[in-house]
Amino acid sequence: MPTLGYVQRLYDFLRRHPTGVDSFWAVVLLVITVMGEAGRQAAEGTDAPMRIIPVALLLALVVALRRRMPEKMLVLAVVLGLAQLVLDVETMVADFALLLIVYTVAAIGARWASRLALAMGLCAASVAQVRWYNEDVGVANNIAGAVFQTVPFALAWVLGDSMRTRRAYFTQLEERAARLEREREAQAKVAVAAERARIARELHDVVAHNVSVMVVQADGAAYVIDAAPDQAKKALETISSTGRQALAEMRRLLGVLRTGEHQEAGEYVPQPDVRQIEDLVEQCRGSGLPVDFRIEGTPRPLPSGVELTAYRIVQEALTNTRKHGGPNAGASVRLVYFDDGLGVLVEDDGKGAPHELYEEGGLDGQGHGLIGMRERVGMVGGTLDAGPRPGGGFRISALLPLKPAH
Repeated sequence: MPTLGYVQRLYDFLRRHPTGVDSFWAVVLLVITVMGEAGRQAAEGTDAPMRIIPVALLLALVVALRRRMPEKMLVLAVVLGLAQLVLDVETMVADFALLLIVYTVAAIGARWASRLALAMGLCAASVAQVRWYNEDVGVANNIAGAVFQTVPFALAWVLGDSMRTRRAYFTQLEERAARLEREREAQAKVAVAAERARIARELHDVVAHNVSVMVVQADGAAYVIDAAPDQAKKALETISSTGRQALAEMRRLLGVLRTGEHQEAGEYVPQPDVRQIEDLVEQCRGSGLPVDFRIEGTPRPLPSGVELTAYRIVQEALTNTRKHGGPNAGASVRLVYFDDGLGVLVEDDGKGAPHELYEEGGLDGQGHGLIGMRERVGMVGGTLDAGPRPGGGFRISALLPLKPAH
């Protein structure tokens, strides 16, 4: 409704200009005080100069600036109260400013000013009653009048102090909400970074393994293409199947990033597991790397994180063997099922990787595969040992517990 819109705009304007609002009420209070004093003098038939005007003007100033300078206006109000006592200026309508400044200081002023305002409010009525004692009504009525006039000052201070407490409470709530929001944002950033790191590890494993297979096969095909076309053809078929497998895994990983889009159920290959290690070994054998594969213990279903970690460890280890083991290297893969975990052992008899690559951190950004292994094993609460064998070659040993890490 248009009327409500005008009212809301007026309310917002008044909130943005508190001193203007206080100045308006200060003028109203001054006018009422002067008119009341003029009417009183007319009723009494006196034309004495109105001594209240200077005090009323300053009390109006207290009202106008009470929210801009609460402590200073409180001091001015105390001085004006004492001036009224000394100059024999009886209480008037403008003294309502004393109630307002008590409330204001209790609500937004300094603590010392709030305590001073309370003391002033509790004493003002009693001091005024003594200064302008009314002998016609008796002692009891004078005491009752002092008590009655003290109550508004006490209520003004209590309301102001309650407003201060309420504002402090809402400020704490706002700060807490802002802090929680910052913590949520920080947690979200950490989760995003962790997910990116996980996807980076997956992509590294997929690309490093499959591309190395393709490079080996391509080199072999180029070498025998004239002398043994059938072997070259077989190598090209291996390159083709390996490339398709790499693309399928990369589609699965990239599909994780494409949240919000509807993907068909069969578009991406399943996440690799322990059962696919045998296919991985066969792929390596087909690329010219002799691999001895054995399983000890009773195979059984494992947590998906453990199965993926075992697969990636074997994949990275065999990739490193092809990269660093030399042309005549061979490898062995052992999977050992324990009651409380899975052991993975991959060894080769090649010349081994450079020392820098299996140190944590790698060399100039290299060695990300082994770093990724350590991270994967750490996420499932396992242990990893990687390094050269005493008799030559390289050895990677991992123990993956069945219970997730806490």
